[in-house]
Amino acid sequence: MRVPTPRLSLFATFCLAALIARGADDVVRLGLDYDKTGPYARQGLDQQRCAELAVEEVNAAGGILGRKVELVTRDCQSSVPVARLNVLQLIANDKVSMVFGGVASSVAVETGKICEAKGVPFFGTLTYATTTTCEDGHRHTFRECYDSWAAAKVLSQYMKEHYAGKRFFYVTANYNWGKTTEAAFRKFTGTEDEATHPHVITPFPSASEDDFKAAIAAASRSNCDVLVVVEFGHDMVEALRQATQSGLKAKKPIIVPNLTLTMAEAAGPEVMEGVVGALPWDWTVPQKYNYPRGKAFVAAYEKKYNRYPCTSGASAYTIVYEYKAAVERAKSFDAAAVVKALEGQKYTLLKDEQEWRDFDHQSIQTVYAVKCRPMDDVLKSKYQLDYFEIIGSLSGPDAFRTRDEWNAQRKAASLPTELEALPPTVAAQ
Repeated sequence: MRVPTPRLSLFATFCLAALIARGADDVVRLGLDYDKTGPYARQGLDQQRCAELAVEEVNAAGGILGRKVELVTRDCQSSVPVARLNVLQLIANDKVSMVFGGVASSVAVETGKICEAKGVPFFGTLTYATTTTCEDGHRHTFRECYDSWAAAKVLSQYMKEHYAGKRFFYVTANYNWGKTTEAAFRKFTGTEDEATHPHVITPFPSASEDDFKAAIAAASRSNCDVLVVVEFGHDMVEALRQATQSGLKAKKPIIVPNLTLTMAEAAGPEVMEGVVGALPWDWTVPQKYNYPRGKAFVAAYEKKYNRYPCTSGASAYTIVYEYKAAVERAKSFDAAAVVKALEGQKYTLLKDEQEWRDFDHQSIQTVYAVKCRPMDDVLKSKYQLDYFEIIGSLSGPDAFRTRDEWNAQRKAASLPTELEALPPTVAAQ
């Protein structure tokens, strides 16, 4: 038997290494850290489904700069410690080029910090706390969805027309999304006086049925005119169920500042009937306003899953395509170049035109006020998912904080009025 010479062995080793390197170069990995379990699991599932749908479409069209896309997922469980570990592993072990996902704003804020430190773009998929792109904003953080400021702004006109001078009672989740949402809603409804418009704070992420029973009982005792439920996901569902079972819902109008289709579905049409809230997108928006790409997305999702997508999934889908577009404009996967390619960029995908605002990286977009349809109408609809009647809308420039308002908030937090600088070589391009 002939023994291979060292020269041949070295050559074989070199070829194997080259093939491995080439295989790595042929793939770009996107890290989705989403809520597979926990109180926001329904919203997380839609993110995962829509991200996979976008990746399938992108790969079928040739990938990104000729490289196939691989989706790497982790379950953040709405937990900051879990999310921290997940994101560090996605970046260090899985070598992802960008990170997106999440539902809890506390998770988004922590993810943004890590991604800034590691120089990796992060896209908030469902994070409504006003701090995400303001006090907690970073150069590598982008938010595709709206925020609680815009939600409160679009709802404010309806509230003034129907409930001016009424007494509000707030039931609020105890973390930054809940607190900033309540603050924004109070600001635009003129209900800042907590003595007149009291609140109850519920634990997060471990609120129990008893916590919501106690909160709704406090609302009943307060003799309020309007109940504002600043809860999300399963917690919103439980709060509204308690309000319905106690008879409070039959007596008082209920406002849920931030709604999603999956939340409404989980609560059911009887509980949701008449509830008013806001959202940045619904599957009916492309149909109502004739947005072709939005219609195609809804149809593709329906074909794959026999149901309609919600705003959380629509945002994940959009992020994959917007990351692709930015890489192709930059002609590079370099993070700083991608950030620069996003800033100030306008795009139209699932609805009308949006813009990645340059100074805070918020996606400026039209937002919608909605009212949940009567139970009988929902039950008659296909998949029983036609929950929302659009009762108002506001353009992006009118809905979101202005530069002066953003500057003032940053200064109040002793922060600079500019995000971190890009590396000089990129900034000069």
